[in-house]
Amino acid sequence: MSTGAPDTIVAVATPPGRGGVGIVRVSGARATDVCTALLGDVPPARRAVLRAFRDAQGRAIDRGLALYFPAPNSYTGEDVLELHGHGGPVVMDLLVQRVLECGARLARPGEFSERAYLNDRLDLAQAEAVADLIDATSAAAARAALRSLDGEFSSRVNALADRLVELRTYVEAAIDFPDEEIDFLADGAIRARVADALAGCEAIAASAEQGRLLREGYVIVIAGRPNAGKSSLLNALAGHDAAIVTDVPGTTRDVLRERIAIDGLPLTVLDTAGLREVADVVEAEGIRRARREIERADRVLYVVDASDADAVAAAAREAEALPGGVPVTLVYSKCDLPGAEGAATDATDATDAAAEAVRVSTRTAHGLDDLRAHLKAAAGFVPGEGGEFSARRRHLDALARARGHLGAALERLETSAGAELAAEELRLAHAALGEITGEVTSDDLLGRIFASFCIGK
Repeated sequence: MSTGAPDTIVAVATPPGRGGVGIVRVSGARATDVCTALLGDVPPARRAVLRAFRDAQGRAIDRGLALYFPAPNSYTGEDVLELHGHGGPVVMDLLVQRVLECGARLARPGEFSERAYLNDRLDLAQAEAVADLIDATSAAAARAALRSLDGEFSSRVNALADRLVELRTYVEAAIDFPDEEIDFLADGAIRARVADALAGCEAIAASAEQGRLLREGYVIVIAGRPNAGKSSLLNALAGHDAAIVTDVPGTTRDVLRERIAIDGLPLTVLDTAGLREVADVVEAEGIRRARREIERADRVLYVVDASDADAVAAAAREAEALPGGVPVTLVYSKCDLPGAEGAATDATDATDAAAEAVRVSTRTAHGLDDLRAHLKAAAGFVPGEGGEFSARRRHLDALARARGHLGAALERLETSAGAELAAEELRLAHAALGEITGEVTSDDLLGRIFASFCIGK
């Protein structure tokens, strides 16, 4: 699937700003011309050589290492030149301008990785893993992205796709040779193999969900009445004073965001303004923003002052009235105060079983470990298990559709008259898996995926 692209692209492959080393990357048919123009010759393949990088008048722009990778053994599958110079923005800009003078053009975001995909150097899942590795916010997320880049995710998907090809062959043969149909379908062997493929698809989906959590994290919004202990809870989870804590109601007026990790699970925790009716315009805007964030959260921690009998009595009703239908956990705070533990216990015993509850004290740290364990369970995150590779929501969507089609194929195979429909369901499942690695894709999808990359990749 070669690009056949005649143009040569260039970009700075290192972050903007000053640094000890900066890299300019060139890819395309004119890479050797760039070598000759800037270096005086074409360096030996895949060897770092010290060269002066020269302008059109032969004056040195910089001196550094040059590496030349001839096609097809390069990142993009094309001729690639990398210039490793001093990492000042002026030097990098001068080198890019010199390459542009040689007939190249500026690369689009992600175009190097896009060419690698189009030239069969990477499949689509591996190409996405490049961006995931760069954007990883934890060591676990980086390891998962590296596994995807090494092809572990793609290998499991491709192995399942190969099994579906065999199944489609058997089912379609039964359609083409109806006299043999009893041998293929009626004995139940094919149904068992479809069921096995469905189980395999579910296993991949479970691992992919762990990978998605590592990549995207879990968004938690802390909500509740003013002075319920919301900011203290944020500080306790973050491990430092991220939010101002006072006895004055309405101290928090805007949304505070803090990124933390629990056993490798990235969490974005948002502290919000206390929910109440107010006349103050600024606080009212903070409450409006709080409700907006609640609607977009993965889970809400509704904090209740366990020493306030009225708040405890109203907790379940207020939690049910939150916008968006987001899952809610009642967090009874200040449980170290006299009488608070009993009040919170009575309230949670009376709460509907669907409303989960945890009792904590940020002063004594009581219950915080229980809350962390609850959040991991609510997210479906199992440390040290699953999460074997980085995954995105589009991967999970494709796997969900593949599971649906495999389940439908099982139902169709219950009757011999459903063989044609079963074959179609298997074809659709196979196509859904192909979307993950890019065997089945569209130009629009590629544009959206690679546009999220940095320029130099």
